Amino acid sequence: MTMTMTLFTKTQPLALAAALFAAGAGAAHAADEVIRHRIPNSTFPISAAVEVPSSLTNVYLSGQVPPLQDAAAPKNSAAAYGGDTKGQTVGVLKAIEKSLTGLGLTMGDVVKMQVFLVGDPAKDNKMDFVGFMEGYTQFFGTTAQPKLPVRSAMQVAALANPAYLVEIEVMAVRPAPSK
Repeated sequence: MTMTMTLFTKTQPLALAAALFAAGAGAAHAADEVIRHRIPNSTFPISAAVEVPSSLTNVYLSGQVPPLQDAAAPKNSAAAYGGDTKGQTVGVLKAIEKSLTGLGLTMGDVVKMQVFLVGDPAKDNKMDFVGFMEGYTQFFGTTAQPKLPVRSAMQVAALANPAYLVEIEVMAVRPAPSK
């Protein structure tokens, strides 16, 4: 019995050190992950909050406006840039996706989004939030890309080109390198 007690007390510090090391390694890994908090009792496709650990790099993309989609349409018409809010939103999000890809990132790395919507003349000069959401939900909250950013959407008086109905800027985070 004395021998067993002696063995236990001599190996106990080693076991404790190994357990603390393992716990620390697990905590370090978890500390490198973005935490997205869902809106309680809601299926709305945005996060209520996002926590970004200091070990990740923030990447800020300038506001993106709709790319030219119909060169035959007049340059000062919404039709030239995707038509309605939904079409322009899809064009803007595709442009953002392309910019992110060029930086080695994906839409899943987006943690914050600000959306500027101009009142649509076809909607009594009110922002077309429904049209925006129809475009947005093609990129966020899908089975292929379920990660949701925090987001603000607001109506603004105008954008740089009177034909633009949508401008979006995003903040993404660069994942920590694999260890």
